[in-house]
Amino acid sequence: MSLSVSKRMARIKPSPTGAALALATELRAAGRDIISLATGEPDFDTPQAIKDAAIAAIRAGATKYTPIDGTAELKKAIQSKFRRDNGLEYSPSKIIVTSGAKQALYNLCLALLDPGDEAIIPAPYWVSYPDMVRISDATPVIIETGIEQGFRITPETLEAAITKKTRLLILNSPSNPTGASYSAAELKALGAVLEKHPRIVIASDEIYEPIIWAKDPFASFAAACPALFDRVVTVNGASKAYAMTGWRIGYAAGPPALIAAMTTIQSQSTSNPCSISQKAVVAALQGDQAVVVEMTAAYRERHDFLVSALNAIPGFECRAGEGTFYAFPRVTGAMQKLGLRSDVEFAEYLVHKADLALVPGSAFGAPGYIRLSFACSMETLQEAVRRLKRAVAA
Repeated sequence: MSLSVSKRMARIKPSPTGAALALATELRAAGRDIISLATGEPDFDTPQAIKDAAIAAIRAGATKYTPIDGTAELKKAIQSKFRRDNGLEYSPSKIIVTSGAKQALYNLCLALLDPGDEAIIPAPYWVSYPDMVRISDATPVIIETGIEQGFRITPETLEAAITKKTRLLILNSPSNPTGASYSAAELKALGAVLEKHPRIVIASDEIYEPIIWAKDPFASFAAACPALFDRVVTVNGASKAYAMTGWRIGYAAGPPALIAAMTTIQSQSTSNPCSISQKAVVAALQGDQAVVVEMTAAYRERHDFLVSALNAIPGFECRAGEGTFYAFPRVTGAMQKLGLRSDVEFAEYLVHKADLALVPGSAFGAPGYIRLSFACSMETLQEAVRRLKRAVAA
């Protein structure tokens, strides 16, 4: 007997980054020496002080249900983080703790969007944004950018994409997959457009906030555009900054009505985030931030090496990023040289001919590009570049 699934499933696809990781794992199991630069996961271990806090929490018996939207202790630490780092004030009713930043964004889409609504998403985008919108029965509207635009939208392109149906703008800075970051002045210019459209909510995905080396310091959208404060949902988390991907703690702050709706959704889906992980993130947010600075310095060194190395490969064009741990080169020249018709074919060629797993740019709404994660050791990165050069020269 065959079972049918919901019609909704025809609108969404599995995560391409997850598929790339699964393929690399499968090939390794078959005995292949695969280097994977597909996954955005820090290679650093979670700092010891954070692990110690989790162990202490287990020993103290902090293993029960917590409030659906997070413990009062963690919310207080998040309040302090926003005040210290961003100059933003949020009461506890404006904060929700989630099982990763992805869940915060997912909850927001379900809480906000109705059938017929539109959500504006600049491309290249993180792979899950459009499908989260589709799951919510709304329509993603993509603003395409490329290397010539520095992978940023402008007030003009934003205004042109807005319609009477626009309900949400999702903005990610620093950006996965490009590493591009918006300055405070650039955010203010976008905010001036959005002030004219009071129905639009802004989801500001700031998960890579501290991993930045731009000329201008990091700017949180809500801080750069105070007139829009009551329409901004700021999303962040512990995964990237503190090398805590497996701990699954994210958080969001925004209008209390939206946060309450997101909490209701969470109450009927995952319930509270992990109690032990919440204790660990309190330690992360309240502890010495020097470890974050040290990890970011290592990412910057790898970035500088990789961007230079990629630009030395014929058929590659790579823009220097301002943050994150990704490089996003245009590879159309290399594709043509090898007789490959798409970036998907190029990624397949590399995994089978060079034992190198990457993610094609099409997954991020940017055909003709590829994403390489440099959240790995310099030695791994150097070997990956050697393999890449050989494969393109073949």
